[in-house]
Amino acid sequence: MNLLLLTPDDLVTPDRACIHDSRRLRHFHEIHKASPGEELTVGMTGEGIGRARLIELEKERALFEILHLDTPPPPALPVHLLLALPRPRMLARSLENIATMGVKRLTLLHTARVEKSYWQSPELQPERIEAHLRLGLEQARDTVLPVVDLQPRFKPFIEDQLPAALTGHRALLAHPGIGESCPRGLPMDQPVTLAIGPEGGFIPYEVERLQTMGFEGIHLGPRILRVETAVVSLLSRLF
Repeated sequence: MNLLLLTPDDLVTPDRACIHDSRRLRHFHEIHKASPGEELTVGMTGEGIGRARLIELEKERALFEILHLDTPPPPALPVHLLLALPRPRMLARSLENIATMGVKRLTLLHTARVEKSYWQSPELQPERIEAHLRLGLEQARDTVLPVVDLQPRFKPFIEDQLPAALTGHRALLAHPGIGESCPRGLPMDQPVTLAIGPEGGFIPYEVERLQTMGFEGIHLGPRILRVETAVVSLLSRLF
């Protein structure tokens, strides 16, 4: 935890916050080994980053004095990520990585090689998704939660919703063996929509449909990567 990410519910007064949840308390007791009087980096969800002083640390609560929150969060990546829904265990890691990298718009998409049972996973509950995103933000010292939407039907999404979302965007389709090598260092003022398939890749029909809509094929070479590795590798090269 490189940042104590607070929510408005944590505030007891405008300049004091109290946390009660076991995850954050366990970190301060077991990892940080904090003591009253110490200062630490904090952020308010959706707002600024600053410093706070630990006033009390007990088994079931920690009380902080917020000193200031005057530093803006790091800039977001100008990308809308379309990600074929990963396996539940991989989804958790992917969400954390996506938040850490600075993605602020994520669509989890059904494709032919995504098992339908994945859509029944408890990991897709809003509170579970937010919990993983918060872990990623804490790692990166960020405060702005990504917006996540679920699209369990491929064809209606790309026909009815995606065209409008592509307006003004450069559309890139990451798929082994097609197109050019992944570009590097794209300008931060150019919005991008990046589509990443499951580990088995998109099926030919899906590739054709996306390319018809203007997606440029890109790849990372001959190796087939796990989804969470591909996400980080692509975002790191693109931006």
